[in-house]
Amino acid sequence: MPRRERNPFVKRNQILDLKIEDYAFGGKGIARIHNEKGSFVIFVPNTLPGQLVKAQIKKSSKKYAEAKLIDVIEKSIDEVDIPYQDIPGAPYINLPIALQHQYKKESTLSLFKRIGKVDNIEDLFDEFITSPNVFHYRNKMEYGFSAIGYDRVNKTDVDEFTLGFKRRGVWWMGDNLEKDSGLFDKQFEDNLKNIRKYCLETGLQPWHGPKKEGFFRYFVVRKSYKTNELLFNLVTTSYDLPKFDLNKFAKYLVELFGIRVAGLLHTINDEVGDRTIATSGSISLVYGKDKIVEELLGLNFEISMKSFFQTNPKSAEKLYSKVVDYVLEDKSKVDNTVVMDLFCGTGTIGQIVASKSDNTKIIGVDIVASAIEDAKENAKRNHIEGLEFYAADVGKFLNQHPEFQNKIKTIILDPARAGIAPKTLQKIIKLNADRMVYVSCNPATQARDTEALREAGYQIKKISLVDQFPHTSHIETVVLFEKN
Repeated sequence: MPRRERNPFVKRNQILDLKIEDYAFGGKGIARIHNEKGSFVIFVPNTLPGQLVKAQIKKSSKKYAEAKLIDVIEKSIDEVDIPYQDIPGAPYINLPIALQHQYKKESTLSLFKRIGKVDNIEDLFDEFITSPNVFHYRNKMEYGFSAIGYDRVNKTDVDEFTLGFKRRGVWWMGDNLEKDSGLFDKQFEDNLKNIRKYCLETGLQPWHGPKKEGFFRYFVVRKSYKTNELLFNLVTTSYDLPKFDLNKFAKYLVELFGIRVAGLLHTINDEVGDRTIATSGSISLVYGKDKIVEELLGLNFEISMKSFFQTNPKSAEKLYSKVVDYVLEDKSKVDNTVVMDLFCGTGTIGQIVASKSDNTKIIGVDIVASAIEDAKENAKRNHIEGLEFYAADVGKFLNQHPEFQNKIKTIILDPARAGIAPKTLQKIIKLNADRMVYVSCNPATQARDTEALREAGYQIKKISLVDQFPHTSHIETVVLFEKN
């Protein structure tokens, strides 16, 4: 076997101080190192141009390497001070929002040029839609308990009872949240240290990742912007459960948050995997109610702890409005027709389209059965007719319903981050629709699918970007495709 040629620039696990020079899609900072062999690119996630960082090489090829961020040695001159505690879920919170938007737009459009082969993508750009709330925009957060904490002064681990977020890239180390992170509800996060103190004083142990043991695991919170209510879910193991008074804990939450407490659920998770809700666990209602109601564009949606729902509802309204604008741009291809809403989730988009069109039948399909049940219930609650929801794999559903071929004029697509499986995309193409409105939370896979759609005769007419998650690298795209 020929010996693998050694990379002349870096080696695996090597730790380097790197100056970040540029920004690539997905929140990857670009650094370059130089020697007598030439210049070499290293991608470092969650970094910004102008920063000096310490990073560890994780993998490399002849053309580039990927590294894990260890620490920021020097900030970028673009960064500003903020009154919030830094957390892994908001790596760019110190960067002014206008610069965040610039980086997101430039890096996303470049994907469609490079991967989607759309050379004139700038000419097709419609709008960059900003989040109405730059801070405190999330309606759900998961806080983890850990027996191993982080000493921010000495930058090392420490044995202590923690409740907050995992340190980035360190699955076994927690970091106490002492105050508002700027992402979720301020009143709640300012009180998280009090909840930690309450749990600590019970004498029961937090989860110890390496040992796979402990009692307290997660504290999950959902918030309704319509009612301002909070729905809690305490996740523990069954070990030592008789020693913990769930009703007393519920009363303590009411003392802290009063009428804002919608309810408290308790989940038992004895699995060693790092998940909030176990496949073999149980969930029970301790206090109050097990659901909250949120409003989007005048429609009400009942949300349980397990329901999928847009994390930034105010921005989701803008996202859905743009999708509906694209769908209804040519109402002749919607009114008195069948519209397919594929990967429909809880059916939000389909319901909004149905409420704004005439005699339109919406066929919603999603593989997640619980999401389809929520979709059916929400449609009843909102008194919207003309909706049919099916719990099925999209590809298999289209195989079983050939009657839709050549009869669908408009298709709405909203797949998961992995995009659309190539075989499924070909089945969608065979429907021979005039238009597709494709929503994506991962423009990289959408750009990949764009090339296949172009080969099938579909061209991008418009593309908009929606900033659902300020202070992160994530961006949503809405693309209108029309057949030549």
